[in-house]
Amino acid sequence: MQLTQKNLLGIKDLSINDIQTILQTSTHFKEILQRVSKQLPSLRDLTVVNLFYENSTRTRISFELAEKRLGASIINFTTSGSSSAKGETLLDTVKNILRMKVDMVVVRHSASGVPHFLAKQTNAIIINAGDGTNEHPTQALQDAYSIQEKFGKIEGVKVAIIGDILHSRVAPSNIYLLTKMGAEVMICAPPTLLPKYLKEAFPLIHIEYDLEKTLRWCDVANVLRIQLERQNQPLFSSLREYNLSYGIKKNILHRIDKEIVIMHPGPINRGVEIDSDIADSEQSIILDQVENGVAIRMGVIYLFSGSPIAVNTK
Repeated sequence: MQLTQKNLLGIKDLSINDIQTILQTSTHFKEILQRVSKQLPSLRDLTVVNLFYENSTRTRISFELAEKRLGASIINFTTSGSSSAKGETLLDTVKNILRMKVDMVVVRHSASGVPHFLAKQTNAIIINAGDGTNEHPTQALQDAYSIQEKFGKIEGVKVAIIGDILHSRVAPSNIYLLTKMGAEVMICAPPTLLPKYLKEAFPLIHIEYDLEKTLRWCDVANVLRIQLERQNQPLFSSLREYNLSYGIKKNILHRIDKEIVIMHPGPINRGVEIDSDIADSEQSIILDQVENGVAIRMGVIYLFSGSPIAVNTK
């Protein structure tokens, strides 16, 4: 089975079969990552440039690890010390890099639509590592993989996405993926942190403003970071006030007396959207998400490189 897309620009473009293929292939790679020898020669003829115009820790490191584990040649690009600091345009930068015979571009950018723009302008394979507030497809894939790993399925699982939906690229990708795969999705946030046309864009979701009602409903709470750096005006009175109303705290989980799986794409604002004793508790699978990110990105790079679907795990 081949993927329907040449590039990974967003979950919105993927079919259900595409998603299933990526998740299944990533399972093979996760098995390999448990071994002493994790290196594979699968993509030793592939050259990948990691084009990060925005700060990143987990996403960047997991992409680099995935590429190295597959044997690809890697070029890491940062705007600091590059010609971008001298005024070179994004397209000129990419065209110059591609003339050096690069096969795949993993790009993160603060502007929505940059991966789509590059896909139209170049013949290289484009992998979206997060663009503005549009999408973050590999994060959604690793979140879905983590849910499937925990519950043995995605279909029918009740997932609440809680927090700063307005500025999030994780939320749209998760909603696209989870609803395609048959999960139920509820969004919970103060009205000021919700996009204006959220329900029109995603008619299958539920919207709730009360955190306790949301937690009583869900099986999984995927908690999003408050992105203060993207807010150009106050959207709530204070971080303390937000924590009191929407923070995941021990007392509210104790009150509802229900086992809920806690997720967070990171980085965590401890004491704001989630308290430390919950983030570090046994019901949290936050570190599992991080571990699964490497396997998912191995699966994505392997499949979008055009390699055969069959993976030799021996």
